[in-house]
Amino acid sequence: MVKRKNLRKYKTKDICDRFDISRATLFRWESEGLLTDVERDWRGWRLYGDGNLKEIEKIIRSKSA
Repeated sequence: MVKRKNLRKYKTKDICDRFDISRATLFRWESEGLLTDVERDWRGWRLYGDGNLKEIEKIIRSKSA
């Protein structure tokens, strides 16, 4: 039996609202390589997964330390 990972995807607005960060900050972290494997939908819009949420939490923790 194959286990399926949580396939929940989040839009940019969802992430910005959840972590109270700007789009520019989120996109900068991606361009700096701090966020990996950000998917795109058929329109080219970013889709963030649970792994990305963990990366963002780690970035925020390290910046507030």
